[in-house]
Amino acid sequence: MALLIRDFEVGDADAVVEILKVNNQYGFPEVDGPEAMCRVKACGAAVFLVYEADGKVVGCVRGNYDGSRAMIHEISVHPVYQRRGVGTALVREIVKRFREKGAPTVSATVIEGSLGFWQKVGFRKTGAFLVGNW
Repeated sequence: MALLIRDFEVGDADAVVEILKVNNQYGFPEVDGPEAMCRVKACGAAVFLVYEADGKVVGCVRGNYDGSRAMIHEISVHPVYQRRGVGTALVREIVKRFREKGAPTVSATVIEGSLGFWQKVGFRKTGAFLVGNW
């Protein structure tokens, strides 16, 4: 199986949307849809990566580094490829990229039920964030 982690390209949007949908992570198209993905790609503070297996996008991770804090906002792996190291590889690569930009630490937005994964890849729980719903 040929594996590759690379920067997101506009042509990856449909595959990423499908992965998010199958994992019930596609609740807000204005934030997670193809147009939003294009905005993220154009943002200099963002890192948006995809994982390819045999030429097919099977996972993604995205976050940003504002010069002080790095934050992973989203990670998603197609269920067929879960528990095969795809998520771990994506986290390692985005952390590497943030470190190369100068980030002293990396935090993650964690969805319910995923704390075990994050702990396995070296993160620890330190507190909670609040989200506004306007």
